[in-house]
Amino acid sequence: MALIRGFNSLIDPFFGSSSILDPFDGFSLFDRRPFIGFANLPRDRSSVANTRVDWVETPEAHVFKADLPGLKKEEVKIHVEDDQFLSISGERNKEQVDEKDSYRRVERSYGKFHRQFRLPENSKVQEIAAKMENGVLTVTVPKVEVAKEAQVRNVEITS
Repeated sequence: MALIRGFNSLIDPFFGSSSILDPFDGFSLFDRRPFIGFANLPRDRSSVANTRVDWVETPEAHVFKADLPGLKKEEVKIHVEDDQFLSISGERNKEQVDEKDSYRRVERSYGKFHRQFRLPENSKVQEIAAKMENGVLTVTVPKVEVAKEAQVRNVEITS
């Protein structure tokens, strides 16, 4: 499956670690420390790769949106580690079918998922807010106000 996604998914730090060809598989591309929670990931990482997250930076905040259809807010966990790493994880359980019924096709993914992002230094991690609406998780990380750059004015030298 990794070969189908192409080379960009191998080196994209926001895509997650999902290729057997990736020499840094299991390591964060930002600081090369071991990927937190790597041992807890399922062998079939398709559920990880299928959990898509958009990260939008606005003037006021960093906004993460994850499509998590069918999950309740109680089934999703959000952690901030060392005031640097935002982790979104959870599990979608396989639906049980009656013994007399049988599947003709199974296309919906299930299993554990875990996504992790290194937060920029301008993040207010104590003020992170999250909401779940219509299967979309929105995590808002407010930004620290940056002082305006000092006005620089050239001074002419006279003799």
